[in-house]
This record gives sequence, structure tokens and C-alpha cells, in this order.
Amino acid sequence: MALHAEVERSGLMQELLRGKLPRAGYCALLRNLHAIYRELEDALARRALDPRIAPLVLPGLERAGRLARDLETLHGPGWQEELALAPAARRYRRRLRELDQRAPLRLLAHAYVRYLGDLNGGQVLLRIVSRNLGLGSGEGTAFYDFGPVQTTAALAQKFREGLDAVPVDADEREDLAREARLGFLLHRRLFAELAASGVPA
Repeated sequence: MALHAEVERSGLMQELLRGKLPRAGYCALLRNLHAIYRELEDALARRALDPRIAPLVLPGLERAGRLARDLETLHGPGWQEELALAPAARRYRRRLRELDQRAPLRLLAHAYVRYLGDLNGGQVLLRIVSRNLGLGSGEGTAFYDFGPVQTTAALAQKFREGLDAVPVDADEREDLAREARLGFLLHRRLFAELAASGVPA
């Protein structure tokens, strides 16, 4: 919880939450999140038949395609070539690839860090981003859209239940907690790098 709160206040997230992050900075953030989601979701899809991972591979959770749609809307068709990946995002991708190959159960920690944040706080960010960037209803905010409020709440509940149902022993539980903490630290580094890059200025 302490790390989560710290990450929320770090780097360009402060500007985003205050409604002061310009479009260029927001697109830089989405570009880097897309790379992380693409890696995570591809890895989870490869492990979807693993009975310990399957409960968290839920229809409607995937965000990479929606991020791509938002980037197309907000930046344009050349976003993949024109928007750079921060070193922290590259490091995060490498970590996810390593887990996919050597410790796939720990992917669940990163799913937890990302998806529950999106299902909860992401709904607040939708309103902030729409207002700050002057976007029309649904324009450039597909990332945050999980459907109606009831659908979003049900998906969050199903995700939590799936996580609780994963059969793990005490050592594996600690491994997952440690990996989730690492996920928050990797996010903090990413947000700090994006802020330092000058893009949000």
C-alpha cells in the first residue's frame, strides 16, 4: 500500500492527477504502457492453459489493443515509430520476458499491479484525461473503458476472486508479494524517467 501511494505521487503521475499533463506527455505515457501491456498480455496468453494462471486471463481485461487505439487517436498512425520507449519500459519488458520463461506464476503479480489499478483508479483518470485534453465522450480514452459501471465492478470482483483462488504455498505467496513490489518500483522508475525526459513540460 505504501509503495502504491508513493508511485501515485511520483514523476509525471502528479501532473496527470492534477489535470496538468499535456497531450505529448500523456501520449508518451501511453506508448510506454502499451509496450508493457503487450509483453504481459502475450505472456499471459501463452500461459492461459496453466490452471494456476487461467483464472486471471479474463475476457475484457486486455488493454494493449485499446492503448493502441488511443494512441492512434491522440498522436496519429506513426505512434510506434515516433514515440520513444523509456529505458525503464525496456527493463520492464525484459523482466516480463524473463518471468515468462523462468517463473510464469509471478506474471500474476504484474497483472495484479496493472489491472486492479485500471479497474479502480483508472475510472477516475478517465474523467481527468477527458477534461484536461478536451476530449469528447469515449474519444482517446478506450484504455480506461471496461464497459458499464456494473460490468467494471464485476470484472474487478472476478479478478480478485481468481487471484484468491490461485493455489500457492507460503513461499510462492511471498514470491508474488515481492514481485508485486518490484512491479510498483518499475512503474516509479518509468514515471520518473518520463518526467525527466522533458516531454510533459
